[in-house]
Amino acid sequence: MSRIRQHVRGTRRLATTGVAVGTAALMVTALAPAAHADGRPTRATAIQNAASALLAHAAGLGLTSAEDTSVRDVIVDKDGTQHVRYDRTYHRLPVLGGDFVVHLTADGGYRSADRATRGRISLASVVPKISGRKAADLAVNALRAANLGEKLKQVKAKPQLVVDALHGAPRLAWRTDAAGLDSLGNPVGRTVLTDARTGARIDAWDTIETATGDGKSLYGGTVALETTQSGSAYQLKDPTRGNTYTGDAANKTDLCIFGICFSRAPATLFTDADNHWGTGTTADRSSAAVDAQYGTNETWDYYKNVHGRNGIAGDGKGSYNRVHYGNNYNNAFWDDSCFCMTYGDGDGTTFGPLVALDVAGHEMTHGVTSKSAALTYSGESGGLNEATSDILGTMVEWYANNSSDTGDYLIGEKIVRSGFGKTALRYMDKPSKDGNSADYWSSSVGNLDVHYSSGVANHFAYLLAEGSGAKTINGVSYDSPTANGSTVTGIGRDKVGKIWYRALTVYMTSSTNYAGARTATLNAAKDLYGAGSAEYNAVAAAWSAVNVN
Repeated sequence: MSRIRQHVRGTRRLATTGVAVGTAALMVTALAPAAHADGRPTRATAIQNAASALLAHAAGLGLTSAEDTSVRDVIVDKDGTQHVRYDRTYHRLPVLGGDFVVHLTADGGYRSADRATRGRISLASVVPKISGRKAADLAVNALRAANLGEKLKQVKAKPQLVVDALHGAPRLAWRTDAAGLDSLGNPVGRTVLTDARTGARIDAWDTIETATGDGKSLYGGTVALETTQSGSAYQLKDPTRGNTYTGDAANKTDLCIFGICFSRAPATLFTDADNHWGTGTTADRSSAAVDAQYGTNETWDYYKNVHGRNGIAGDGKGSYNRVHYGNNYNNAFWDDSCFCMTYGDGDGTTFGPLVALDVAGHEMTHGVTSKSAALTYSGESGGLNEATSDILGTMVEWYANNSSDTGDYLIGEKIVRSGFGKTALRYMDKPSKDGNSADYWSSSVGNLDVHYSSGVANHFAYLLAEGSGAKTINGVSYDSPTANGSTVTGIGRDKVGKIWYRALTVYMTSSTNYAGARTATLNAAKDLYGAGSAEYNAVAAAWSAVNVN
């Protein structure tokens, strides 16, 4: 039997043969009980069971002696069913598309697996013919080309040798993160995937995931805040949510992006003398901080109370926010490298401060995606990545039930200004209303910018929640069409959120496309409501209504 090496909890590698995989795993779990008080297996037990499954099913999973695996995430259902998500390396090189999820029964038996790619990896050599310096130059040129008209400053590139299994037959490639500053000093970034033998570009995508789109907030009215007392003052730091805090970036920008570190904009913790924060206007710098902290709180509570996820990474640790970033910066972004959320103030004409609740939910959901399915940020997978943030960010807004920012199926409606020319960034009931997004799937949808190819899944989620046709919800008029002329009956947004979250965290992988998303959400609906249930059938009908069959 082939030798399989596994990282347990991402820290300890087990070089094993035969039954020794199970034995080594037992050494890990011996330090902790095999089950929780309610009888569910512990994380360590699930990892042990999965290790045995990897040994028994190595051939079916395409694993060879040249490969290592590392555990990225573990989910144990209430009934004890276990799902262990893995990343893979080949001769110590990360494999793009090498991720997979092993599904186990309650007693630890192997049930099935979902794989990002199915081909076996076998390369003649892992020595590149194109140098890392050449790959870096190509990525810098690509970054400049993607920002025509901008005189970029302090441009840097960091190449990493990988195995690309996402784009056809596995091949050696350079994954290069290029970053710089635009004319206003704001960050721009692009990842370029280059064939390490020929120098041909395989793929490229923007690396900053964006949404271009008691305290008195700018958008949410007066909201309750949990803070930390320090001497006679109070800090805008929430000890009940992993010590998440909000700081002032002082209108500065990062010089540390994607592991290329020069310096970071500050995040000077906001403090207050009487624990009453902000004035609800931009004249007070802490007003935007109130929105950011509130958005973090509601997003944390949504994931914990609805999905049982304790923090963005599921580890109970809080992220942090930076507001007043850059100069008239029309953006907000989540950055995994700092595990932080950053908000610009907008230019006042196109956008106001980008600290609205659905923006916070959207951007922080990128963090959830990166810790689970890690959907590649290009092609159809990139559209699903963006749609995941739109869908679950919208669910955060509905969950908050804030009368000053009522739930809707509009993305970023609070931040747009007259100069933008539209009432929202995106429209879930009919995505094409923004002038760019796709209502329905076609074979060319993966060629669109990911913020526009996301329209297919956004439309699906709206139809599944509310159904087709004209209706008014919370004072907003919607009229959602279908590609096949069908009439879709909604099952309610709460069920949609649960189905999408389970599909994301249990079944989707880095390469999931729209056909795969249909399968993943049907599997999730089957798990939650049963095969052939009204919910299961509604998922199938909603996908067909957006031409994903």
